Amino acid sequence: MKKKKYSYKILNIDPYLIPYEADIELRMNNYYNFKKRLLGDNSDLPSLKNYANGHLYFGFHKNPNENGWYYREWAPNADVVSLFGDFNNWDRKAHKLTKISKNGVWEIFIPGIDSLPHGSKVKINITAKGKSFERIPLYCKRVVQNTQTFEFYGQIWDGVYNWKYTKFNAGKIKTPLIYESHIGMCSEEEKVASYKDYINIVLPRVKKLGYNIIQLMAVMEHPYYGSFGYQVSNFFAVSSRFGTPEDLKELIDAAHGMGIAVLLDLIHSHAAPNVLEGLAQFDGTDYQFFHVGKRGSHPAWGTKLFNYGKPEVVHFLLSNLKFWLDEYKFDGFRFDGVTSMLYNDHGLGEAFDSYKKYFSLNTDTESMTYLQLACELCKQINPDCILIAEDMSGMPGMCLPVEWGGIGFDYRLGMGTPDFWIRTLKTQKDENWDMGHMWYELTQRRPKEKVIGYAESHDQALVGDKTIMFWLADKEMYWHMDKKSDSLVIDRAISLHKLIRFITCVCAGEGYLNFMGNEFGHPEWIDFPRPGNKLSYHYAKRQWHLADDENLKYMYLQNFDEAMIKFVGANNILKHKTKLLYINEDKKIIAFTKGNFLFLFNFHVSESCDFWRYIKPDVTKSYVKVLDTAWDIFGGWKDMQSDKQSAFSTSMWVDRRCAAVYEIRETQKDVK
Repeated sequence: MKKKKYSYKILNIDPYLIPYEADIELRMNNYYNFKKRLLGDNSDLPSLKNYANGHLYFGFHKNPNENGWYYREWAPNADVVSLFGDFNNWDRKAHKLTKISKNGVWEIFIPGIDSLPHGSKVKINITAKGKSFERIPLYCKRVVQNTQTFEFYGQIWDGVYNWKYTKFNAGKIKTPLIYESHIGMCSEEEKVASYKDYINIVLPRVKKLGYNIIQLMAVMEHPYYGSFGYQVSNFFAVSSRFGTPEDLKELIDAAHGMGIAVLLDLIHSHAAPNVLEGLAQFDGTDYQFFHVGKRGSHPAWGTKLFNYGKPEVVHFLLSNLKFWLDEYKFDGFRFDGVTSMLYNDHGLGEAFDSYKKYFSLNTDTESMTYLQLACELCKQINPDCILIAEDMSGMPGMCLPVEWGGIGFDYRLGMGTPDFWIRTLKTQKDENWDMGHMWYELTQRRPKEKVIGYAESHDQALVGDKTIMFWLADKEMYWHMDKKSDSLVIDRAISLHKLIRFITCVCAGEGYLNFMGNEFGHPEWIDFPRPGNKLSYHYAKRQWHLADDENLKYMYLQNFDEAMIKFVGANNILKHKTKLLYINEDKKIIAFTKGNFLFLFNFHVSESCDFWRYIKPDVTKSYVKVLDTAWDIFGGWKDMQSDKQSAFSTSMWVDRRCAAVYEIRETQKDVK
């Protein structure tokens, strides 16, 4: 019988989707129809790349040829729109815009090339249905806050930055090794750190550790610092807390000069509910950008939810993507909150244990179409850009090309892995860890879809939760992290911290992510200044000195992370398939290969494991150890040079949990 050829490749890749062929057809029909609705038959718009130019039309644009400035705004419900600011002594009546289209586009030309000086503060006054109110222009590139009154203003920004590295190629990165970062808390000082601080403090560390990508959080302007940047108010503005737009460009330029790509943590899943400084009720209506009623507000986050079925909203968001790629030369995005976008119930409390849950009335098909268009646009602008979806549901096709019936991302965040580790540490004793279940959690994937694996991110570091190191060591970290102090608790914590991160790194995905400071087991949670902590910055910083202190054990963890990342990156370990060789529940051992490397993990607390009793070596090969978590440089009990128990390992009890890697080499034959 001849095998059926399906219309979209995704159905051949994942046969479990065959019963849902009609749903895949609907997915693609929605995409094609909405794309046609956006582009129409206009020959001047053959691609999304030429369509997504809202930022080049709306907002403020200097025009030397006409000796003045154009300012345009979209406010369909407005009856009167006027621009005011320090440039006109805050006169709300002096500069009224003219409505130039039926769908609510307003425009004004302001004569004089110096009429809007660089740095001018501006707002707009909108009158709608008899009510007047102030707003910040939608496309402002910079928004600043008065520290006395806490009022926000838009700012005319006409700065120039001369790029040193204009053609960075993220496509050369075959194994994404991502250092997730928050600019404001990157300093040791109790303050809001700057883009320049990050350049001086963090970038050299990232380079030394071997990570090849930084992922920047909280860059898009947000009024509440404690939101971690996830409640965006001004989508085209760089957060002024950390510096100027040119400072951010300098950071990205410096990273490119080090061979490091830069991803933006992009928030298109929702927006801040703030009215005075955000998108909410911009023109006096709830429905300009967002759904109305219950559908327009996130039940858990209290934020506003975009109407992705509205062409003007999609135009705004697609233009935003192009803006960040072109203006700031970001190398891609980590799309936040994708699960929330994909389902009408936002995936809250849902266990996605059946394919039926992906294809039901709960699926928000308009959001899915937007994500397909967003991925297509990004690849048109920069084919080598990196796109990562924060989706915990495992939506089929998330990381398959659109033309195959997929959504178009390159990678999905493996969000189940950190949940697995935290759940294991919270609920199970070490001796009860299930090796088979661990292996399943670390290696399950959708067919042909790539994952960014991670053991913990910023989520696990926030106050109210605990990092892996804190779950393992708790208060002992405050008393026994000096090298002269013996502690069975700390010995266990260091051993397991290395093993958990190592097996996650090499098994849980085709890329790896770490939040800054977690590589050395940063001892304290993250807590941004808020009334509950008396507006303290004490926990909104990183204590880098701990990892650099020769007398402290944090250095062991940092040394291992550096060795792990450089080993994985230099050998492209994550591009190889994982082949399980042996697993033993009683002995707590796992052995597997990736490429020409053999990985041996011993999770047994007290028994050393002679792996070669269980793993039959190929006599035609030689096995050369290249990495061992038990080496003394990583806080273990073996001398790195002799690979035997160190003379300095004086403790009567040694935590035997360890992992070793052997390179499998061809044996050289004698030449007569």
